Amino acid sequence: MELIDGLLARRTTNGPFRPDPVSREHQHLLMRVAQAAPSHFNSQPWRFVLIENPATIARVADLSGQSMTELIDAGVFFERYRRYFRFSEAEMDERRDGIHIDRLPGPLKPFTRQVFSDAGLKLMRQLGVPKKLGEDNRKLVAGSPLLLAALLDRSEYRPGELSGFYSVFGLGAAIENIWNAVGELGMGIQFVSTPMEIPRHWEELGRLLQVPDDLELMAVYRLGYLPDEPHRPAIDWSSRHRKRLPQFVYRESCAQPEEE
Repeated sequence: MELIDGLLARRTTNGPFRPDPVSREHQHLLMRVAQAAPSHFNSQPWRFVLIENPATIARVADLSGQSMTELIDAGVFFERYRRYFRFSEAEMDERRDGIHIDRLPGPLKPFTRQVFSDAGLKLMRQLGVPKKLGEDNRKLVAGSPLLLAALLDRSEYRPGELSGFYSVFGLGAAIENIWNAVGELGMGIQFVSTPMEIPRHWEELGRLLQVPDDLELMAVYRLGYLPDEPHRPAIDWSSRHRKRLPQFVYRESCAQPEEE
């Protein structure tokens, strides 16, 4: 039951970490946990880069902040992801998915529901919100004592073939093992997603990590030890709501939703 309780208590850390370095023991433990994940024919297609060099972390942070600023300023971010934002407890309770926007930078609070409209985007630009969110993003990454890059072996990862699916499935299982293990170590983890949204930034990140041609950079995460009193960011992208059983589980066929 301790394992089950741990799985149900899983969290994503959207705030800052403590500055303490992550011990080598804990880093290797997380790698062994990842290694224990299932993979097709035990292919173990995953590769990882553990990043502690402050200069490298600072550059990844710069790319993350720049990416966030560009995405918000161009309206791409909200256009791409507005379907996941909920603006009331009632809407959140009905849908049980997405993100409940109950926290915004002060100048935007009166315009919560209009924040994703053209008028809202214009207002955000005038108030400097894209730069503010970009700087917040940069600081979060820059203040992380450990980054983790996840890669796949291209000899296994062949998009368009079943091997491509099997490889992504295996990497997902490995990352989930890490995600579920960090809490036991007093740590947190968060996906550093924004550089992936802008190809030139993602390509620079690959060059920064000296990714060879036989590997594919798939994702980057930030990790660290959790502070005693977590701090919520200006926009908190997390949500603990989960769909009810009838909303995602069926009995015998897709024609019969499961009952609670």
